[in-house]
Amino acid sequence: MALPLATTFLLFVAFLLLLLVSVSLPIAKSIWLFVIGSEVEIGSGLVQARANGEVKFGVWGYCISAIEARALGITQSIPGECSSPRLGYKIDDRVASIFNATGNNDILDVINRALTFVLVLHPIACALTFLALLFALFLVFRPGKGRITSILVTIITLLAALLTTLVFIIDIVLVQVVKSRLKSATEGNAYAQWGPIPWMTLGAAMALWIATVMSCLGIFRGRRKRTERY
Repeated sequence: MALPLATTFLLFVAFLLLLLVSVSLPIAKSIWLFVIGSEVEIGSGLVQARANGEVKFGVWGYCISAIEARALGITQSIPGECSSPRLGYKIDDRVASIFNATGNNDILDVINRALTFVLVLHPIACALTFLALLFALFLVFRPGKGRITSILVTIITLLAALLTTLVFIIDIVLVQVVKSRLKSATEGNAYAQWGPIPWMTLGAAMALWIATVMSCLGIFRGRRKRTERY
C-alpha cells in the first residue's frame, strides 16, 4: 500500500507543478518562462535620454512592465500591460522596441516559433500526468484489483516523464538561444533571464521519474506475491 500512495503523491506534485506552468502568465502573473529587459541611453551630457523596461513571456501571452523614460531631469512612466490569453501569440514591433529589437526578424522568429512549440507541449505533459494520477488513485482505493491499471500507470507516467524532460530541455535551450541572439542583435543593451517555469518543469520531471520507478517496483512486488501464493 505504501508504494501506490507514494506514487500517487508524486504524481499529484508533478501534476500541480505542470498545471501552474500551463496557466502561467498572463493568467498567473507570478509564473513566466523568461524575461527580456533593456536600458537604452541616447545622447550624452545634459542632452541625454534613458529608458528601461521588461517583457515577461508565459505560455499564453506576455506582460510588459511599466516603462520609465528620463530626459533632462524629467521622468515619465508608461503603465505596463499584458496581452490577452490566447492559443499562440506573435510578438509585434511594439513589444520588440522595448528590448531594442525592432525590425530584427531573426530573434523575433526564434521567440515566436519556440513559444508556439512550448505552448503545445506543456499542457500535453500536464494532461498525461493527470491521466496517470487518475489511474493511480484507482489503485489506492481498489488495491489488489488493478494489475492492468498498474501497468497503465507505469506506461503513462513514463511517457509523461519523457515529455516533461523534453519540455525542460527545450525551455533551457530556448532561453539560451534568445540570450545569445539578443546579445548580438542589441550589442549588449538587452538581457534575458530564466523565469520560474523551467525549474518548476524540472521539479515535475524529477517527481515523474521517481514515480515511474516506484510504479515499476509495485508491479514487481505484486507479481512476486502472486508467485509465492501459488
